[in-house]
Amino acid sequence: MVTINVAVLLAVIVIWRLWRRTEARNRFDEKLTVVIVLALGVLLAPTPAGQGILNILGQLTSGVTQASR
Repeated sequence: MVTINVAVLLAVIVIWRLWRRTEARNRFDEKLTVVIVLALGVLLAPTPAGQGILNILGQLTSGVTQASR
């Protein structure tokens, strides 16, 4: 039996949707992409990979904040 990780499937869908040309998109297309990305974020957040991304983004934002002072 083959199992597909939902997070991997959503990541492939997001990459595929973003790869398309931007001028061919309408409002529904943009909203659907946002919903898919949010669902991917919810699936990745509790994983070690999600926590690593969160740590990297936290360090990046704190570095930018300290640099602007």
